[in-house]
Amino acid sequence: MKQICLLVLLIVCASCQSPAPPSQQAQQPATVGLIEGITSGQTTLVDLGHALNSKNPYWPGPGYEPFKFEIFATIEKDHVLSGKFAMDEHTGTHLDAPNHFVPGQVPVDKIPLKQLFAPAVVIDVRKQAAANADYLLSTSDLTAFEQAHGRIPDNAVVFMYSGWDERWDDYDKYKNADDKKVLHFPGFSVEAAKFLVDERNIAGIGIDTLSVDYGMSTDFMVHHVSHGKGKFHLENVANLASIPAGGAVVIVAPIK
Repeated sequence: MKQICLLVLLIVCASCQSPAPPSQQAQQPATVGLIEGITSGQTTLVDLGHALNSKNPYWPGPGYEPFKFEIFATIEKDHVLSGKFAMDEHTGTHLDAPNHFVPGQVPVDKIPLKQLFAPAVVIDVRKQAAANADYLLSTSDLTAFEQAHGRIPDNAVVFMYSGWDERWDDYDKYKNADDKKVLHFPGFSVEAAKFLVDERNIAGIGIDTLSVDYGMSTDFMVHHVSHGKGKFHLENVANLASIPAGGAVVIVAPIK
């Protein structure tokens, strides 16, 4: 199995909500007291996964189909409620395993667990994406982030927050295809991907669009660069507006 739909849950420690000096921000996630904070209500939990249904956007390529769900047993008739679903691996909020584009790389069930429990970094480029649907997150964006919030920590999941999830309920606007069926949505630049995997030793990258490569891409080089170094991708991520730029922890839970 290559990759499959996942539930992503972000845990934010209450102590992370107060601004910290740039030299201290995004350095280490606040992990002490997370469980206790959940019990007491001091820890904020944010679900980063979209709910699955037949109206979900999905990759508009050959062979891909909408999510399907069917109830085959009801309490009234069968004394139990049960159903079955069918979906493509790139439907809904999902994980791209490193072997998605690179032969010989790890499948989803071989991703080291430590990569699935990681500091979360959120880079807000909503203004740029609003002005340019084909916007590419640049190394300048990464430099500006680190100047404001501190160095991106090792083993982090770096999210590009474009604001595109506001289009989630409108498939046409979400894929944003032109008259020639070319897609237009933001993504990571190849240079930014290389910097993150080579200079910051990240666990993976995430985005609130259909792909970490922008919509116009035909070679999917960000996939090749990142997967080539054993990094995973999270696509169609929800609710990035609800988490801070740094200091949070993300739990990624793919189906093995």
